[in-house]
Amino acid sequence: MSANVNAELAQDIAQRLEVAMTERGFAVLSVSGGKSPIPLFEALRRQPLDWAKVRITLVDERCVPYTHPDSNALLVRTHLLQENARAAHLVPMVEQAAEPLPAPDLLAQTASVALQAVGRTDVLVLGMGADGHTASLFPDALNLADALDLSNPHACIAIELANPPANAPYQRLTQPLAQLLRARHIVLPLSGADKLATLRLAQQGISPQYPVSCVLHQTQTPVALWISSSTTPA
Repeated sequence: MSANVNAELAQDIAQRLEVAMTERGFAVLSVSGGKSPIPLFEALRRQPLDWAKVRITLVDERCVPYTHPDSNALLVRTHLLQENARAAHLVPMVEQAAEPLPAPDLLAQTASVALQAVGRTDVLVLGMGADGHTASLFPDALNLADALDLSNPHACIAIELANPPANAPYQRLTQPLAQLLRARHIVLPLSGADKLATLRLAQQGISPQYPVSCVLHQTQTPVALWISSSTTPA
């Protein structure tokens, strides 16, 4: 997204976190990984918040140690937990720094307990792929129906991908749809012609072909679309 849109969104998120801190003494921010949110993270970390009162969780994660170059936790530490935001507390989905890791289901169980202990998310930052996935809710996931089930009680589950992305061929952990929608407010920043074309298809109705449609077509949680015409890294 453009620098102006990122700056405006960062300010909007900061204001919502400030309100949460005023109301209950702390705030919870849940963020997505990948390259797309990096400029937003770099704008957000400059916001003059009492970051020591902010708990940061992940929307999804790759099943790799938190020191791995493709770890979303490492991405957040590198690009968000800097400058003013260095005092924030990150709650990772994978707590291990090295291989071997427990099985994905065991990682998900541990992460689910940790997420539930953090408290309800105040602002949740989603992303969307050109294939219509959001979080790690991919259209070809073998257990997608379970991940989209609104009665799913878990805060984190292991997601089984039939064809993991070539640039990140890892097993995944993700907040299921029910957990995503427990957030008080969801933001979905988007840019690029391919993603905007997918968004238009997803806006036509709920379809597992476009899992993001399940976030867009619900009335439980407000979803704010932040759209820029500039191109965005994949």
